[in-house]
Amino acid sequence: MARRPARTRRTRAVTAEASPADPREAVLDAFLRLAAERDYGEISLADIAAEAGVSLAALRAGYNGKLAILAEFSRRTDTAVLDKGPAEGAEARDRLFEILMRRLDLLAPHRGALRRLMRSARRDLVLAAALHRIARRSQMWMLSAAGIHKGGLGGRILIEGAVVGYSEVLRTFLDDEDPGLARTMAALDRTLTRGERAVGWLDEICAFLPGIRERVRRARDRAAEA
Repeated sequence: MARRPARTRRTRAVTAEASPADPREAVLDAFLRLAAERDYGEISLADIAAEAGVSLAALRAGYNGKLAILAEFSRRTDTAVLDKGPAEGAEARDRLFEILMRRLDLLAPHRGALRRLMRSARRDLVLAAALHRIARRSQMWMLSAAGIHKGGLGGRILIEGAVVGYSEVLRTFLDDEDPGLARTMAALDRTLTRGERAVGWLDEICAFLPGIRERVRRARDRAAEA
């Protein structure tokens, strides 16, 4: 198994992309504060506007709704990870390990909000589906940052697998109070090991399927000629 790269520095929390006076930034911060205190369904748009100190008109000008705020939070986290540049490591799993740990470092200040959002998603299928879409988009970028890419069906399966694996690691991370995140890193290492095996299996299947399709085509041609 490839050696896990050393982590030489901690990644700072997600920083604003705009000035503190930007209403979108104030709204995002307000939503995260409220999400740490209340379940998702208990947070109204008026609550967010009041917490942010902006009008409902300003909130509407910046976001279409709560799901748009969640999507923006994820996008900014993605951008902060990517801004750190390419991950080091000769092996794909080492690079992905570093990329995902960067992401978790950035999310550390928002554990409270993430815990309640995940709990809310277990009871709210609309929220769960939206979070899944957001996670798929983020994992596409995380895989790209690690230099991992597959096209077609294999690529879609790979992204779905990354979402499932990351979700499992995230549950460990949310309860890991160790500043060094030892439990989280161990969980991520196990997940990547399983992922390596699954990708190997996926490669074999993808290599096998074209041969099956060709044999089916030939059988169909012979039947047409008979």
